[in-house]
Amino acid sequence: MSGGARDNGTLVLYPSPGMGHLVSMVQLGKLIVSQGFSVTILIVKAHYNTGSTDSFIARVSSANPSISFHTLQPPASLRPNPSPHHEAHAFDILRLNNPNLRAFLLSSPPRALIFDFFCIHAVDIAKELAIPCYCFFTSSANGLACLLHIPVLHNLIPKSYGEMGQTPVNVPGLPSFPADHMMLPMLDREDEAYKSFLYAGLHLPDCDGIMVNTVEALEPRALEAITAGRCTLEGVPTPPIYCIGPLITEGRENIGQVDCIAWLGTQPKGSVVFLCFGSLGLFSGEQLKEIAVGLEKSEQRFLWVVRSPPGDNPAKLMVAPPEPDLDLLMPEGFLERTKDRGLVVKSWAPQVEVLRHESVGGFVTHCGWNSTLEAVCAGVPMIGWPLYAEQKMNIVFLEKEMKLAVAMKGYDKDLVAAEEVETRVRWLMESDGGKELRKCTLLAKEAAIAAHAEGGSSRAALARLVSEWTL
Repeated sequence: MSGGARDNGTLVLYPSPGMGHLVSMVQLGKLIVSQGFSVTILIVKAHYNTGSTDSFIARVSSANPSISFHTLQPPASLRPNPSPHHEAHAFDILRLNNPNLRAFLLSSPPRALIFDFFCIHAVDIAKELAIPCYCFFTSSANGLACLLHIPVLHNLIPKSYGEMGQTPVNVPGLPSFPADHMMLPMLDREDEAYKSFLYAGLHLPDCDGIMVNTVEALEPRALEAITAGRCTLEGVPTPPIYCIGPLITEGRENIGQVDCIAWLGTQPKGSVVFLCFGSLGLFSGEQLKEIAVGLEKSEQRFLWVVRSPPGDNPAKLMVAPPEPDLDLLMPEGFLERTKDRGLVVKSWAPQVEVLRHESVGGFVTHCGWNSTLEAVCAGVPMIGWPLYAEQKMNIVFLEKEMKLAVAMKGYDKDLVAAEEVETRVRWLMESDGGKELRKCTLLAKEAAIAAHAEGGSSRAALARLVSEWTL
């Protein structure tokens, strides 16, 4: 459906600071605009470094006249927050921004307010102003089940998850996972980040609905547990769940000139392993050398995005590292010895386009949910190497429940040995098990395509939302 012939009113979208959150909200905004609405996206400037979004906003504004942006003034002051996790600071700044949010919504009341998980305090303002409010949950339904169950677990488990090691944690609808695989900001129950996630888990049910960037067919058990009310505290009703995914960034035009895409065009179909670990996925110099040795010994073709190792200052987590010096970081002679079957790219590659390229047959990933969906939509099987956030939970879900990935052995240790990299990459590209994983991934790709086709589950969920917003 096209939005050009009608005007159903305006919806306000409220992402937390940072490019990743903004990109997801823009994709949702485009979907909403296609249903005849206008969209205003609110921008909050953080006091911690999230990178500049100005050029991205300018491009989106130019290409999408029905999407506008409005910057909210930051809070006048912030209380000291000792948490090392940027998530704790995001919750803080967004909570303190409620007066500015309230003033904006009063000046331009929308049909509905849609916010991401870290903006949970916006529920209070929406309820006060009688504006329908929805959480757009950009991770998996498995992750949502876990977050809704956090208040239950908090009452059952007196210890911090970080102290519990491999003790299994059980959540309805999910495979059990080790306690130390819980989301990184939640490992210490005394940390401000833990307290904020607990608050969010308690108040997510106050929303008028939760929109999830997933496909019903990919996560049926988790969704059944959520909708049956088995994840929340006893007596707390679960709001309606709308699976509207997969929402991923579109491929770019004229991308063929990028060196790595041109290189892929010279490789056999399905022969290349792509290694990419997200904007925050940084390895030590020692680990980079182990990966290099493993790739060389695997004798497989590869495209590897390498970023500089992290510095010593954890406060610089959100700051982009400097350009990597490949001659310094790679083993001596590695680049020359592998030049006929491998390409190492500095810092960045167009991930969506790479995954969609017919030469790519495997993906070594940090298991971020956006990357996972991009791989599913491209039909590319994954080796999961989780690094931060909720990614250690994701690899359990992807491997044990969804059958879309195999874990890199040793990912939960200080160092993954070259032998493990070699073995896993060979397994994915050469073994019968790797072929089965590829079949499962192609079936998931078909399910993702069907979800947005006529009569598909995601299209139906979107239609239900549109009917609510146009009442």
